[in-house]
Amino acid sequence: MKKWVMGAVAAITLTAIATPAMAKDRWEKIFDGKTLTGWTLIGKGGRGYVVENGELVCPADGGGNLYTEKEYSDFKFRFEFKLTSGANNGIGLRAPLSGDAAYVGMESQVLDDTADIYKNLLPGQYHGSIYKVFAAKRGFLKPLGEWNKETIEVIGRKVKITLNGTVIVDGDINNVTDPAILAEHPGLLRTSGHIGFLGHGTLVRFRNLEAVDLAKAPVDNKAPEGFSALFNGKDLSGWKGLVKDPVARAKMSPADLKAAEEKATIEALKHWSVVEGVITYDGKNDSLATARDYKDFELHVDWKIGDNGDSGIYLRGSPQIQIWDPKYWKIGSGGLYNNQKNPSKPTSIADNPIGEWNRFIILMQGEKVTIYLNGVLVVQNVTLENYWDRTQAIFPTGQIELQHHGNPIFFKNVYLRELK
Repeated sequence: MKKWVMGAVAAITLTAIATPAMAKDRWEKIFDGKTLTGWTLIGKGGRGYVVENGELVCPADGGGNLYTEKEYSDFKFRFEFKLTSGANNGIGLRAPLSGDAAYVGMESQVLDDTADIYKNLLPGQYHGSIYKVFAAKRGFLKPLGEWNKETIEVIGRKVKITLNGTVIVDGDINNVTDPAILAEHPGLLRTSGHIGFLGHGTLVRFRNLEAVDLAKAPVDNKAPEGFSALFNGKDLSGWKGLVKDPVARAKMSPADLKAAEEKATIEALKHWSVVEGVITYDGKNDSLATARDYKDFELHVDWKIGDNGDSGIYLRGSPQIQIWDPKYWKIGSGGLYNNQKNPSKPTSIADNPIGEWNRFIILMQGEKVTIYLNGVLVVQNVTLENYWDRTQAIFPTGQIELQHHGNPIFFKNVYLRELK
């Protein structure tokens, strides 16, 4: 009996030790070597893409953007490629099907770095680089006509690219704070999209295309890496009742403002509550504000309204990113509603059906705002005007507010990343 027990314990121990090692990536072929099943071609040039001898080929008289039909959020993608003289292609990452993937998604360059026509490129334009964002290390391509092996990992905000066994890109999108780069590349904020080949009419061959889908089910009110949760999912710590407007508050003494906010918060908490991890408002009080002010930031927030619902998000205490029922207004949510001189409407209606959750991804830098609604870019680098004093630019700092508009509304997953 003693021997049996010891053997069982040893077996259990070995199993426990072996399990992590057995949790290997499950690579799946995304190109069958025979057809373009599972792919869609956008903007076909000439012959587009063809299949030859088990290879995916962008011919010199072809091109366009060839995307996976499937969308990926977190993933690994590995492939082999063979360049010809002057070859130029790219790998679209988390890209939408329309627009230039280098800007509205991400593009990793596929390029013959040795070609004379490319000798004066910017560092972020050579092979492997995330186009004009992360510059790749150079010198690791094999000679023209030989096969290269590359793996691209996109996990959260991290991008890692390994070429022929050497890591040539190891970047964190959260470290990108240059306003010019973020304005030019709104696609950096995307959380999912297609993998694709971005052909430019030069011959490039690809083979052995495989991917691992690393998407995980999200956990409510748990901030992603690099972000802080403004709402903890349990109570309204870090939030306060609304007192007047930024101009009026600035004229109040610190003591008077503190007293007024304490009184407003007591009243607000009678109407704003937390129900099963959701900020829940009954529509019978006033807006709810963050306890502190923010300058430049990226804000994620999920929201839900009822029939004919109306609300908004105030940035730096100023109105507003619109939330409403588009079937009544024929305009989608996400617009900068109070703008007069600059665009006030979203570029499209991207709202989910009433009663379903929606997600904003909001970038505010200086006076400029970029907004995604449910993965669709609806506002790109638009000036938010100062509603309270139109003679000056938007205030440099201010609180974030969840707008009261007289009807119930719900919020969760409120995450913020300050840009410094």
